Amino acid sequence: MSSPVDTAGREEVVLLDERHRPIGAAAKSGVHHESTPLHLAFSCYIFDSRSRLLVTRRALGKQTWPGVWTNSCCGHPGPGEPVAEAVHRRVREELGLHVTGLRLALPEFRYRAVDASGVVENEVCPVYVASADDDPRPDPAEVMDWQWVDWQTFVAMARNAPWSISPWAAEQAVLLDEKQM
Repeated sequence: MSSPVDTAGREEVVLLDERHRPIGAAAKSGVHHESTPLHLAFSCYIFDSRSRLLVTRRALGKQTWPGVWTNSCCGHPGPGEPVAEAVHRRVREELGLHVTGLRLALPEFRYRAVDASGVVENEVCPVYVASADDDPRPDPAEVMDWQWVDWQTFVAMARNAPWSISPWAAEQAVLLDEKQM
C-alpha cells in the first residue's frame, strides 16, 4: 500500500488533467485556494443495518466549509494509493470506524464549488457506499458532530434546501437516490 504522505511528512493529493489522468502530486495543505487545481478525492456514505445514513458536521477548523453538515466521510487518496484503500484509511482516521461492503456507486462524479471564504473545491470525487453499525468516535479536528438520519430525509434536504449541507453532498445525494443505490 502506498502512503498518502511524502518523504517530508506532508499529506499529498493527486493532481489530474481534464481527462482525469494523474499528472503529479501536491501538498494537500497548499492545494485548496482561489484557483484550486483539479485533483482526486472521494466521498463515502455509510449506512447502518436500519438503512440510516451517518452524517457528519465538519469541524470549525476545516479549511473549506467549516461547521457544515455533509455525508459520512470525504478525503483524498495519496499518490499510488488505491481509492478504496484510501476510503478505509480515512474512515478509520476521521471516524474511528471499520466499514464493510464498500462499493463504488458514482465512479465519475466531479464538482467545483466555492465556499464563503473564496476557497475552491475542484475535484474528481468517486462516491462510495459502505456499512457500519458502530457509532463513530470522530477525530474532533475533523468532525464536530454526527447523527444517524433517515436517507429520504437527507435526500429531501439535498433537493429542497441544498444550502443546508455541503455542495458535494447536495449533488451526490440526489444522484445516489436516482440510482436507487
